[in-house]
Amino acid sequence: MSGVRLRPLVAGAHACTLLTLLAFAVLTGVPAGAPLAWSGARGMPLAWLFNVFAWIAPGLVVAFAALRLRATLPDAGLAAGIALRLLLLAALAFTAQGVWTLDPNELDAGASRWHATAWMVWNLAFGAGALMAGIALRTVRWPSLVICALVALCLLLPSLFGDQLGARVVLVCWWSWTLLLAWQLPRPH
Repeated sequence: MSGVRLRPLVAGAHACTLLTLLAFAVLTGVPAGAPLAWSGARGMPLAWLFNVFAWIAPGLVVAFAALRLRATLPDAGLAAGIALRLLLLAALAFTAQGVWTLDPNELDAGASRWHATAWMVWNLAFGAGALMAGIALRTVRWPSLVICALVALCLLLPSLFGDQLGARVVLVCWWSWTLLLAWQLPRPH
C-alpha cells in the first residue's frame, strides 16, 4: 500500500472515532462532560460496538500506518525510528483502551485500571513520539513540537483545561499529529 493511500486510511480511522463518539453520545444520552470512553463502559448499550469503532479499529489502522511510515524511512536515523516506533506503541495503546473498558462500578480497580493504564501509555508514547518527531523529522518539526507541548500541558497541568476538556484536546492533538505524519512523510515508490 502506498503512502498516498495512508492519508485517507488515517483520516478515515479518525473520522470513525469522531463519528462513533458523537453517535453514541446522542444514542446513549451521555452528558458532554463525561469521559470519552463512557459510552463503551461495562453495562452501556452496545458498548462492544462503541469500543470496536471508537478505539480498536482506528487504533489498529494507525498502527498499520505507523509500520508503513517506518518502512518509508529506513535510513532516517535513530531518533526518527524511535519517533515512529512510539507512534506504533501509542496506536496499540489507543487500541487497548477499547479492549480494557471502564467499569462504572469500579473506576479505580479491575478493567478500569487497565483502561486508565492504556490511556496513560497512549498519552506518554504519543507525547514522546511527537517530541522525537519534532527533533528528528524536519518536515514535521514545529507542528510536532507544538502538539507535544499541548499534550504535556494536558498531562502535567490537568487543571488548565479540566479533566474532560484536556482529554478532548489530547485526542484532537492525536488526530492532528497522525494526519500530519501521513501527509508530510515520504511515500514509498
